[in-house]
Amino acid sequence: MAWRSFFLWALLLAGLVAAPAPGYAQTAAPAAEQQAALELGRSSFPVNEYFTIAFRLSGAPLERYSAFPDIEGFKKSGKTSTTTTRTVGGRSSMELVLTQRYAAFAEGEFVLKPFTITVNGQVLRSAGATLRVLPQAAGAAGSTPPAGAGPPPAGKQPLVGIGNLDQLLGKPKPQEYVEPRDNAFLSVEPDRATAWVGEPVHVGLYFYLAPADQGLLDFYRFAEQLPPILRQLRQPTAWEEAFDETDIRPDSVRVGGKPYLRYQLHEAVYYPLSARALTFPRVALQMKKYRLAKRPVEGDDNRLEGYKTYFSQPRTVQVRALPPVPAGAAPSAVGRYQLREGVGSTSFRTGHTISYTLTVEGEGNLTALAPPVPRPLPGLEVYGPEVHQELTRADGRVTGRKVLRYRLVPRQPGRLRLRDVLRVPVFNPDLGRYDTLRPELELAVTGPAVTPPQEVTAFVRTDPFYAQQLANADATLMDMDTPRQVKRYANLVLALLLVLAGIGWWTARR
Repeated sequence: MAWRSFFLWALLLAGLVAAPAPGYAQTAAPAAEQQAALELGRSSFPVNEYFTIAFRLSGAPLERYSAFPDIEGFKKSGKTSTTTTRTVGGRSSMELVLTQRYAAFAEGEFVLKPFTITVNGQVLRSAGATLRVLPQAAGAAGSTPPAGAGPPPAGKQPLVGIGNLDQLLGKPKPQEYVEPRDNAFLSVEPDRATAWVGEPVHVGLYFYLAPADQGLLDFYRFAEQLPPILRQLRQPTAWEEAFDETDIRPDSVRVGGKPYLRYQLHEAVYYPLSARALTFPRVALQMKKYRLAKRPVEGDDNRLEGYKTYFSQPRTVQVRALPPVPAGAAPSAVGRYQLREGVGSTSFRTGHTISYTLTVEGEGNLTALAPPVPRPLPGLEVYGPEVHQELTRADGRVTGRKVLRYRLVPRQPGRLRLRDVLRVPVFNPDLGRYDTLRPELELAVTGPAVTPPQEVTAFVRTDPFYAQQLANADATLMDMDTPRQVKRYANLVLALLLVLAGIGWWTARR
């Protein structure tokens, strides 16, 4: 053995045995600057409630963002996104709030360390916080990590060099690998087999993995594979509302009575625009799959990297056409909606503006819901509406509300029933029939009747500026040809002045 040790030392001195060089991480170039803001939830809360971290983005669509931070003692419990659209005077503005929820394992005091989140290339910084979880009848059982094998004895260390020397001398030990069978599969899952035109259909793309196979599979270039898959899943005859989810975390489910880890890769809600069926073709996802060593060697990885492609089953959702619309009825919005209403004051007089708010909220394609057209009512002027819309995507559903603000100007006293002015026709997919949502408020209008010639004066009487201007305005009628005559006289005066200037200049030269 002495000559082997001497030869090993010679190789080391000659530089033939060297440690592998460390790798270097590549840093992507920063994206364009974008305004955004971070929002932290309450720092003191019960153990059965969520702590939240959210960012608010306005003025631009969300293109990319980094992962939310991990908090020691907490588990990430899904995200929600709320989109708010405001339309005033024909101009629309959009605001997005993306919220990450955290569930505490136990009560106590925890530290949220300073962290950063990058949104569309803009870095958002937080100084962190101290989180106090109030005592509740809940606890999180800890797990004891498996005991390690411990460091190898010092006397055994030269054996590693001898093994490397055997390989240098051309005596590598052959290793055989086998590919174990896995129980993973890819699935496209709509939440219903049939739907009405306009009814929301939630579709999720999931990858299922048995807990025992976690060490066999890993995602491979998922960010590059996802866009082509989404292009295959898009439906040309449906309105799509996609969820803003980027990180992939599993949840525990049971399929056929067996436990699985389900990874949600993508989810969206589709609203069919016609009676054509929604067809989701077979899509493919390539994963890393490791082959295991037939005779494991202590200290080695004992795995050989390979690849495997998983295919989903094609799915079809049949779409039913809506029943014939009753004669004289307006087009209906499909969804599960309800009305809320409110007014800006408690007393109402003729000639004065009444601020009235009608809110349609529920589950459905609110973007396609057109504001109701006011019905003409003698003695009432209706202006508006101003539209404000909010959408929330959470727990596989797209819900929200559309706020419509009207200005009402009554000209006659009496009872004003708003159900005679505004109505929202809808189609309820659960009942399979048409319905009409009607306001319930009735306003008692007081004051004298306002005739049409006095209506404009009464309408602007509440504004001091217009009241003063109307009082001082000249009521004399003017000929419609007056501006043209004034222009003609001005041109004559200007020509006369030019002639006089020319005569003066010629006289001065003489």
